[in-house]
Amino acid sequence: MCFGRCARCIGYKLLILALLSIVANILLYFPNGETRFASEHHLSKYVECLHGILGGGFLVLIPAAVFIGLHNDDCCGCFGHEDCGKSCAMLSSVLAACIGILGSGYCVIISALGLSHGPYCFSHLGRNWIYPFTESSGGYLFEYNKWSECQEPQNIVQWNVTLFSILLVLGGIEFILCFIQIINGILGGLCGLCCNHEEV
Repeated sequence: MCFGRCARCIGYKLLILALLSIVANILLYFPNGETRFASEHHLSKYVECLHGILGGGFLVLIPAAVFIGLHNDDCCGCFGHEDCGKSCAMLSSVLAACIGILGSGYCVIISALGLSHGPYCFSHLGRNWIYPFTESSGGYLFEYNKWSECQEPQNIVQWNVTLFSILLVLGGIEFILCFIQIINGILGGLCGLCCNHEEV
């Protein structure tokens, strides 16, 4: 098994997932495609945490770029061993994977809190902008008849639930891939970049 090729494969997957996270987080800012709720600060506090843009996005793009660029790390070796430079590059990819774990973990936590807390909306009950589902601890997710309590933005519950769920899944996959790369990087660093001779 080639550790370097595995790392690059993980890198390309992380690149796609990070871009999807950024898009999903941006969509959270514009319920039903309207900009006025963002400009009037009528969005959930968890939307403004930038967990998809910063956490699942840019902090995951860093390891993605490192993993994809591993084949360019033609270090000159050390102690007379030409493979040593590439092995060190694989070990250094573990640090990049840790950054990805922090970013994806942040994305997962905020997404879970956003789902549990519910949307910020104009409720006909209090005739004000409130969090009508905070006391339910996520129970509102299965009580569809209560979703109509949010009058504005229209369909905000469905909008938030869908996008926060997508970000939760994307962040979870990113976390798993970064964890796999930690193991792959350690094994690749200890065993050499490639088990065969085509990349040596």
